[in-house]
Amino acid sequence: MCLNPNISSLIKNNDLEEALVLLDEFIAANPDHAEALFLRGKVWWRMGERSRATSDYAASAAIDPAGPAAKALEQARDIADFFNPDLLNP
Repeated sequence: MCLNPNISSLIKNNDLEEALVLLDEFIAANPDHAEALFLRGKVWWRMGERSRATSDYAASAAIDPAGPAAKALEQARDIADFFNPDLLNP
């Protein structure tokens, strides 16, 4: 099944809540759709929901290891693992 083409447009126009509703509905009907999971991860990331984004990236990467979610997951984990001791000791 194909994704609604309006979803990408909504994300591009920063209508994240509306895009999230459409993605949630689509994923409920198509839980193994890697692209939809990746896009929902992007929406979660832009909304500041890093944990949810990482979960969606991981689910998408498990379905399509060569897809863009694998790189996004790696980057998300790098950001989460970043530690700068200088920030703690000014």
